[in-house]
Amino acid sequence: MKTRHLTVLLNKEEDMYIAECPEIGTIDQGATIEEAVVGLKEAIRLYLEEFSMPETSPRFIINSALRGL
Repeated sequence: MKTRHLTVLLNKEEDMYIAECPEIGTIDQGATIEEAVVGLKEAIRLYLEEFSMPETSPRFIINSALRGL
């Protein structure tokens, strides 16, 4: 099995966390970060069962709030 490294973007919207994988386009949500990430992993797994991994160029995303860390 080939190991894939995918990006997870997390956003908080009111009382829910939104998790998104921009390489594939899958999105899920949860009441906690953990729930959102678990749901996203399942969405990615189901997507990859049906479709092949899209060919994309590497992208680097830096959250401006994390630049000072």
